[in-house]
Amino acid sequence: MRRAVKLIIFFFLSMILAGGCATTETKYPYQGLNYDKDVKFSVLKGLSLEPDIEEKILALDPEHITEKDIKEVLSHAPAPRIIKIHGGVYPVRLMKALMISFSDFLTSMGYPDASVRNPVDGTYSYSCYSGSERLAGLIAWYYEREGMRPMIVGHSQGGIQAVKILYELAGGFSSELPVWNPVTDEKEERTSIIDPLTGIAQPVAGMKLPYVTAVGAGGLTRLIFNQWSMNGRLRSIPDSVEEFTGFYMGMDVLGGDYLGFGPTNKFKANGTASVRNVKLPLGSHHVTIPDTRHLAASQDMRDWINNYIPSEEPVLTVKFESPSQNIIWAADVWHSIKKHWVLELQRLIRAKQQLIVSG
Repeated sequence: MRRAVKLIIFFFLSMILAGGCATTETKYPYQGLNYDKDVKFSVLKGLSLEPDIEEKILALDPEHITEKDIKEVLSHAPAPRIIKIHGGVYPVRLMKALMISFSDFLTSMGYPDASVRNPVDGTYSYSCYSGSERLAGLIAWYYEREGMRPMIVGHSQGGIQAVKILYELAGGFSSELPVWNPVTDEKEERTSIIDPLTGIAQPVAGMKLPYVTAVGAGGLTRLIFNQWSMNGRLRSIPDSVEEFTGFYMGMDVLGGDYLGFGPTNKFKANGTASVRNVKLPLGSHHVTIPDTRHLAASQDMRDWINNYIPSEEPVLTVKFESPSQNIIWAADVWHSIKKHWVLELQRLIRAKQQLIVSG
């Protein structure tokens, strides 16, 4: 029976192609599912938000999201998946623990726990030694099923890996990338996804992410064998991301070029990507930057973080009663995550509304 179904599918695809009227929808092989019934716009059809919440989300200013906005509006909506990639120079257990701290910070600030965990095993981050092709394929798989493009936060070697993923998505290593299924942890026999908002096939190589950031990426970590392919590429950001933020700090022996001083630490766009560089205060520690759980415990620090306005050389002029190490990095990353959380939701809601109007 299975073979007969495959033969029928092959026959119809061949007829379509022979007729010269093929479209990206009908050419796309989505095994085991009926395209029009089960695949096309399934994410939009499954989006269930109260009408007043949708309107409030559309009315939000992505650049100015308050704690009240999160509690009263965004808490009722899903959020883009955040792919966190931890470093690898220090013991892996420590690097993973630091990303757990950052994940706890995010959820304490109001980000959904489900969107910061790996849904397969519940872990909070990916290893910097995970293949960039695999991670790019995972990102495509998640977008196809969730309707919001994932974001990436990379630390140390994880920051290099984040940029490497951007090159994968830009076709810098191969013109074709397989979709990678996180449930089976195997590549699928396809190199395209169904775009959940447009309903048409989109190659994995060619996807554009909303926000990617890297901190402490460079320096001695360039010498690790799995990063050699990034020599000459690391500081040049391709068009596969809309907004990229690179963080660097002085006296960074592990992740800074020339110890983190000078323009060689700055990223730049090689096309249309919006690229920012942020110099963290002297005294910031390369290894412990993601340790941010403590920041959400103080309302004063939460308020400062939520009201933070990004700049290239931010300075902390307030003295808090509790320890505030890493607050500038956390505030800047949180500002961008909130921003793109709203933008991705707005994009999703508008696509749903357009689908309703078009019938």
